[in-house]
Amino acid sequence: MHANKAIMLVIGHVWPEPGTTAAGVRMIQLLRLFKDLDFKITFACTAGKTEYSEDLSGMDIDEQFVKLNDPEFDHFLLQLNPDIVLFDRFMTEEQFGWRVSDGLPHCLRILNTEDLHSLRAAREECQKEGIEFSVAHWLNSDLTKRELASIYRSDLSLIISRHEIGFLQDNASIPNSLLFYLPFIFDLKELEHMETPGFEEREDFIFVGNGKHNPNIDAISWLVRDIWPRIREKLPECKLHIYGAYLPHRIRQLGDDNKGIFIQGYTAQINQALQKTRVNLVPLRYGAGLKGKIVDAMICGTPSVASSLGWEGFWDNNENPGFSPEDVDGFVEESVNLYAQKPKWTASQQRDQELL
Repeated sequence: MHANKAIMLVIGHVWPEPGTTAAGVRMIQLLRLFKDLDFKITFACTAGKTEYSEDLSGMDIDEQFVKLNDPEFDHFLLQLNPDIVLFDRFMTEEQFGWRVSDGLPHCLRILNTEDLHSLRAAREECQKEGIEFSVAHWLNSDLTKRELASIYRSDLSLIISRHEIGFLQDNASIPNSLLFYLPFIFDLKELEHMETPGFEEREDFIFVGNGKHNPNIDAISWLVRDIWPRIREKLPECKLHIYGAYLPHRIRQLGDDNKGIFIQGYTAQINQALQKTRVNLVPLRYGAGLKGKIVDAMICGTPSVASSLGWEGFWDNNENPGFSPEDVDGFVEESVNLYAQKPKWTASQQRDQELL
């Protein structure tokens, strides 16, 4: 370690967007964690910034644009001489890990998986092919081999979900010493000041998810096509509000005032929207990791109805309260009952606060 502050280089897959993605929230939380541990941090990235990118200089973090397959990166790395390099997602470790290993062999290399990309991709393939997900299908994927290789090359991998820790240990024999469970990080004292309006002060349903994430697009389509019409039959005055940046035209076209569907798009005040809403709907049919949309709802005191996959990582498998994609009846019934029954809603809100 350096005589003064320890130096950390974070190589991002993209510039963090905490206002649009759970991955952006996760990265900002990690940066704050290491800042609190008194690291001097440089964040490097090959991607361009967007209007939603966080200004990291405001966090006293140096920003550096880098290029792929560019020898200038080697000079930059040696000059910075970090004690730790954190790779944001396995693709970034593939691109830069060997350069770090060659140039600074004693540097600690940490992989932030965000979620298991190979698991999410295998589930998506099975969903689209209409077949049941299996570990064998996941193991046979080239993406799985790449992601597992990245985990083995790294000194430590940060895993956001308890389910994924067990999944890697049980199905790929990854040693426990290479895995570190680190879910979303919040200051509970700060959350105590968050407004959580009561049952009567809220109305309508909400879905939150950015349009660049395939599981969100699939969930919105399933929600609008199969789930919402049946909820609307039982609760004809209710509305469904869909929020998220980067929603494609085909999703925006689903908005229909007569059906109570309102495509709201991006908002910088998503907490205010959640605080006004009575029920959060999370009908994810594939994906991985820990779902930021459920955590955000918990913080705002908004109970969620979710698929089993949506709740994955929050509960043990044998107590998961979610619904399978085949159980539309159960999803609709739970949504309607949670919306209409104050005791059930209040109990769900209290359960979420304890879980958070």
